[in-house]
Amino acid sequence: MRRCKIQYYPSFLWLILSLIWPVIIVTSTNGEYLIGVGSYDMTGPAAGVNMMGYADIEQTTAGVHFRLRARTFIVAESSQGSRFAFVNLDSGMASQLVTIKVLEKLQSRYGSLYTEENVAISGIHTHAGPGGYLQYVVYSVTSFGFVQQSFDAIVNAIEQSLVQAHENLKPGSVFINKGDVANAGINRSPSAYLLNPEEERVQYQNNVDTLMTLLKFVDSATGKSLGGFSWFATHGTSMSKNNRLVSGDNKGAAARFFEDWFSSTSTSPPANSSTSPDIGELIKKAQTIKATGGKLCGKTTSQGFKVRKNDGSLFVGAFCQSNVGDVTPNVLGAFCSDTGKPCDFNHSSCNGDNQICLGRGPGYPDETLSTKIIGERQFQKAVDLFMSATEQLTGKIDYRHVYLNFTNIEVELDENNVVQTCPAALGPGFAAGTTDGPGFPGFQQGDKQISERWIKLRDALKKPSQFQVDCQQPKPVLLDTGEMFDPYAWAPAILPIQILRLGKLIILSVPGEFTTMAGRRLREAVKETLISSGSGEFDNETHVVIAGLSNTYSQYVATFEEYMQQRYEASSTLYGPHTLSAYLQEFKKLAKAMATGQTVTKGPPPPDLSSVQLRPELGPFGDSPPPGLNFGDMKDDINLPKTGFFKKGERPSATFWSASPSYDLLTEGTFAVVEMLQRERWTPVYDDDDFSLYFKYQLDESGLYSLANIEWEIPDGATSGVYRLRHFGSARKTKDSPIIYFTGASSAFAVS
Repeated sequence: MRRCKIQYYPSFLWLILSLIWPVIIVTSTNGEYLIGVGSYDMTGPAAGVNMMGYADIEQTTAGVHFRLRARTFIVAESSQGSRFAFVNLDSGMASQLVTIKVLEKLQSRYGSLYTEENVAISGIHTHAGPGGYLQYVVYSVTSFGFVQQSFDAIVNAIEQSLVQAHENLKPGSVFINKGDVANAGINRSPSAYLLNPEEERVQYQNNVDTLMTLLKFVDSATGKSLGGFSWFATHGTSMSKNNRLVSGDNKGAAARFFEDWFSSTSTSPPANSSTSPDIGELIKKAQTIKATGGKLCGKTTSQGFKVRKNDGSLFVGAFCQSNVGDVTPNVLGAFCSDTGKPCDFNHSSCNGDNQICLGRGPGYPDETLSTKIIGERQFQKAVDLFMSATEQLTGKIDYRHVYLNFTNIEVELDENNVVQTCPAALGPGFAAGTTDGPGFPGFQQGDKQISERWIKLRDALKKPSQFQVDCQQPKPVLLDTGEMFDPYAWAPAILPIQILRLGKLIILSVPGEFTTMAGRRLREAVKETLISSGSGEFDNETHVVIAGLSNTYSQYVATFEEYMQQRYEASSTLYGPHTLSAYLQEFKKLAKAMATGQTVTKGPPPPDLSSVQLRPELGPFGDSPPPGLNFGDMKDDINLPKTGFFKKGERPSATFWSASPSYDLLTEGTFAVVEMLQRERWTPVYDDDDFSLYFKYQLDESGLYSLANIEWEIPDGATSGVYRLRHFGSARKTKDSPIIYFTGASSAFAVS
């Protein structure tokens, strides 16, 4: 069965484009580079692991909305020539320790072909992925330490996606296109943005960047499109901190829609049936097929039930993050949950209460719908840019990379003013959180005072030095992370910055979240330096994009003016009021070196803290079904409507006796499948990589036994027929016993 095509383009124009698409993809082009793309499953533990993003101890994983992936593209001048690899992660951010271990694996495979200099690893900033994979204390507090399983899933996926891209290298062309995405992000700190100089603000139409930049990769020999990677700034916070399902949020959703759209438009349409199935006959057929009961299966059995087999031939679509610092996808605005009125403009609170000021997405109050809508808006623009891309990138591939100790950089503002960055610190505005996810009660964004109670708690951890207090002004130091080293470093000191060049495209890999205006200043500074320092290779047509949350993570970068107000982004700007100025200075040095062909000093390497990580014993340690039952047996079978069948938009669900999904992540497999009966054979048509299928994990009422609930929101494009739900899982009876694998299927049901 061919997967149903999602109809996103009702207009006549898009109908014509869809009809001629098979012709378009075989048009020949002249290759300029070697290009390769790759993708690999990086879904981490889906039970009991704290999610990275909202820093809420109670937000732990409990199932899968859709799987997470690492997506990679490589461009090279020749088989032995200059090249770089860009990896886009469905994770909150990159991690220094992940980068270190990935590079070690790549060195063992490829020697010096891929290094810290020419490999960039960037996170999309979903707040719905498993945490515990960063090496500094402040980022592992809520996960109670380092989570090896979460870390290993990410490292393995990066390596495998890059290997796939490397092995797929072939002559090809890269096209670039740019366009504005409508209503996919607004500024969540507009009062801070207004502090930037008016003469600067009037140069821009919006207080967020609406521009998406997209790369289209085309195989020269066949004309087949291999992938599309885009950069656009909006937070991965469509899913709130109440969500417990692993999800790529809006950017992960956009990638799934993009890849499925390409698959559906690049294959021949199915033959149209002249008659619709008789619903009465479908019901009768479904009534004869009962639940199978739990059965043992093989370790890789679930991989055979995947709808999308990852054999290296699939189109790869990635939605990368940019200067996202102050951009929220909750585009309806922030409102007080008690009164329904807009929140306070300067503090984003409601009569001083930060807990009830909440942003609303376009699908409010349904956050999953909001995720889908924001994902669709990015996806639709990506398709538009992809279909109309004509500007081909040609020219040199180059890169520059340096490590910098950001705690003590001297910055020359002008001939008479030299300032300095500071050791990392967080202020009370950080503790307040944002309208996407409020933090601790009793704090407000913009706070410049700390209560005596919190000062005592702070000092019990680490009283900041007077130098730190003075250096961070006007930020009051709530948490002195840069001067805390027990049991190991709480915050990064040494950061990587990187520039990648693909012809007239410049990618700036930054280890944090730049605000809108901070990102604009960085792009303009680099572009101006390239033009003024080069030999005519760069001009006003040079494209500069920011790849946010890359290679490591160091929180936010606000402008000096925004820093003065101390809203969340400024309070989370670790290295003091001149952090952005330091980035501008150091990136200009890299840009000048690139433009003039000079090398740069590598700088002090960051520490590898893997040996000192605290590793909590989170389990699981052993599972069994209730007496007399098997793993995979039904607890609650399909509950049919009174009509005897389900309609589009309804949600059949079934609950199975199961075990923790953390025994085996079923990488490139699936925990949940929707099967359709076709010619007396069951065919998988949806799996846990689909937006419409939900795999939910929980314990039963006794707290002793595990349950897996599978719920399918029947898409509008689903074909009428007979279906059933299938579950895959793994378990062990004791901590030391071998893992067993099992499956079970629900009773059949009819869909009209």
